[in-house]
Amino acid sequence: MLQFNFDSRSKDCKRPFGAVKEGSKLDFNTYARDGVFINSVVLAVTDDATGQVTRYPLEYKGKKDETTSVFGCRIFAPKAGLYWYRFEIFSEEGISHFVNPRTKSDFQLTVYANDYETPQRFKGGVIYHIFADRFCKGNDPGADTSTHSVYKQWNEPLTLRDEDGVYRANDFYGGNFQGIIDKLPYLKQLGVTIIYLSPIFRSSSNHRYDTGDYLTIDPLLGTEEKFKELIDKAKRKGIYVMLDGVFNHTGADSIYFNKFGNYDSLGAYQSRQSPYYRWYDFINYPDEYRCWWGVTVCPTVNKRAEGYRKLIFGKDGVIDKWSRMGVGAWRLDVVDELPEEFVEQIRVAVKSVSEKKMIIGEVWEDASNKISYSKRRHYLLGKELDGVMNYPFKDAIINLSRGGRPRAFVEAIKTILENYPKKSLDCTMTLVGSHDTVRVLNRLSDYNVNGLDKFGRAKVVLEGEIFDTAKARLKVASALQFFLPGIPSIYYGDECGMQGYEDPLCRRPMNWNSQDGELLDHYKKLGALRKKYRSQITGSTNLYESGGVVYLERRAKKRKITVAVNTSGAAKPLNLRSDVKDLLTGAAVAQGSKIANNTVVIFESGSAKD
Repeated sequence: MLQFNFDSRSKDCKRPFGAVKEGSKLDFNTYARDGVFINSVVLAVTDDATGQVTRYPLEYKGKKDETTSVFGCRIFAPKAGLYWYRFEIFSEEGISHFVNPRTKSDFQLTVYANDYETPQRFKGGVIYHIFADRFCKGNDPGADTSTHSVYKQWNEPLTLRDEDGVYRANDFYGGNFQGIIDKLPYLKQLGVTIIYLSPIFRSSSNHRYDTGDYLTIDPLLGTEEKFKELIDKAKRKGIYVMLDGVFNHTGADSIYFNKFGNYDSLGAYQSRQSPYYRWYDFINYPDEYRCWWGVTVCPTVNKRAEGYRKLIFGKDGVIDKWSRMGVGAWRLDVVDELPEEFVEQIRVAVKSVSEKKMIIGEVWEDASNKISYSKRRHYLLGKELDGVMNYPFKDAIINLSRGGRPRAFVEAIKTILENYPKKSLDCTMTLVGSHDTVRVLNRLSDYNVNGLDKFGRAKVVLEGEIFDTAKARLKVASALQFFLPGIPSIYYGDECGMQGYEDPLCRRPMNWNSQDGELLDHYKKLGALRKKYRSQITGSTNLYESGGVVYLERRAKKRKITVAVNTSGAAKPLNLRSDVKDLLTGAAVAQGSKIANNTVVIFESGSAKD
């Protein structure tokens, strides 16, 4: 029986590891146990875009040992794109194919463009995600509170449903730019280098994902001058501002659609003679139109419309105006709804202002092989994004922190490490929660909310042993988040123990008067460690499981940081070559010690057994 082996993650089998630059050298080595005569071995590489197969013969390279023959070849990576490869083995037993034993399909090869670069200044940093209406209300006479329908005091409960039974997201608490400016010292203490703001443009909703006017700041947040002040004062502290670009749809209540007549414009809903009419796809004019996921307050925009394209990435358009003002990065909402050519033009517009600016896309799956609307997407090959929101990492972190299988965690992480270009991976947003998800503390808790409606879940308060367990798990999750490749993203309030289930319960006003000091101190330490060990955190990654404990190693300049995590349910031996100091607690950890359940230990240098 033919015994054939190849491991795409082993340097003995494939060099270099993972995604490669077009035209670069690629070495493959395969190993066959003697016993079946092999005539030849062929590497078959399939171009995902065309289906064309290119075959490369492998040479016999001698014996690895007495019973194992080595077949290998060197090729040059093809043009940028997605490729799949397998090995065709011609032997006395006939023709057989060797594919990825993990997926039972061909191995993936990501090839990125020669000129693909991502901005260095963001790598190794920390993102702080602010839901603009709910973070902090500063004293700003220029913030106009008269423009929104329901204006609340900071400690009032959320509106979950209006009197007619409809939820309209129309309750506002008045978080503003001045409030963020006031809290810049707080963010600096957390090690924050990027403030990611939820949409800030004029809108009728508190989330502002239904844009009313892309070129106007929502008056409730403050003036354009106040926004510039935020950008400038943040930058002086080494913090950049990232805006949320919502370019797939506008609001029905907007200068462009103007369904409710609230704008002094001739909107597409009002007349076929509107300059914006061709921006939208009407099925039965005017009340039936294409909209985002059937949400009628978010009519979808025709991205081919010349006027809309000019608005978004033309001179003095949305990207140009705010980027030149000093916005350092953009996060593209629902990027898989945008045509690739449209995303490419956004990149051109952003990078024409400065190559140092960053573009991140909202992708919930593996972005290297994502298929959207039956079309393969090519986000990370050089023409579109610098990085994405790393939801696969989020899911893996949450599952492990809740006691999931360590090997499943290692496999999930290594899949992304293998598929993404490192320069993209270093710009991904490593999150554990956002405005779209249940608060991470609740997600990590064992509180059973089955059978509770949203009003019931709104009353849930984690406390006692349930809270303590969730907090211990969050310490583990956040440590992984901060030391895995990418840029960790703290959703406002997670660092101090805020609670809440799904939208809008995860969007409560920041509770400045009741913070978990222990958790907050933990996050500050993580931020400080990330700054101190920036070289290691942006260096190489090694990840493995041993004895039920996960070890994450980050290495650069002959220095290594190891994060050991135990979520197995029982104390486990900690593999150490010598005594070490836990960088989080400062405590000495002796060789032969055990690591408790729901615990993380972080230590420096080559102390972990490889």
